[in-house]
Amino acid sequence: MSEQTSIWFLYVIRTAKQSLYTGITTDVQRRLRQHQNNKGAKHLKGHQDLKVVYQVKVGGRSLALKLEYRIKHLSKKDKEALIIQSPDLNNLLKLLDK
Repeated sequence: MSEQTSIWFLYVIRTAKQSLYTGITTDVQRRLRQHQNNKGAKHLKGHQDLKVVYQVKVGGRSLALKLEYRIKHLSKKDKEALIIQSPDLNNLLKLLDK
């Protein structure tokens, strides 16, 4: 399966210091391991105890990129609310359209 036809996921990681990082990938567990091994986002380098606190199957890469952009621009308070609600894709799209 090529990267263009792969199923993409949006995920949010919480660090031990309670900061949140949003990303996209075709394999959440592989990407978490990369982050834990300091191979990936500069934002997470050196952080310990990374935990995926939200993930949702998005489908295509284009939509995943758009959702990632939207969530990265939310306030921390709004991201925390999103994590608590843990919406599926349809409800995530509705929340972000508000």
